[in-house]
Amino acid sequence: MDKDIQQRFERITAFVEARLTPLFDPANGSDHGFGMDDTSRSLRALRYTVQAASAVNGLLEKRESAPELRQVVDQALEHNWDVLRSIARMWEDHPDFLKEFKGHSWDVLGI
Repeated sequence: MDKDIQQRFERITAFVEARLTPLFDPANGSDHGFGMDDTSRSLRALRYTVQAASAVNGLLEKRESAPELRQVVDQALEHNWDVLRSIARMWEDHPDFLKEFKGHSWDVLGI
């Protein structure tokens, strides 16, 4: 089960990162992401949010190894999924958007 959850987090993260990465690429004419203007700061903040929400490996390990923490771990996983889901849905019309990205945390995580 946790392997499936990890793979779902990896898929949604890869989808969002694929949308964000070109915004940082100077080859695309972008000078955003590296400056101190508001757009650059916003892009960095969004990327950091995605990175933080996708860092679930330690949580998944705790889920198995510390049953007394299961409720807290599940709440953290739910929150992280909902953050990524909200970001991914900004590109709901993109051809690479998967239906699973719409899933509520309780459906995706089986909680």
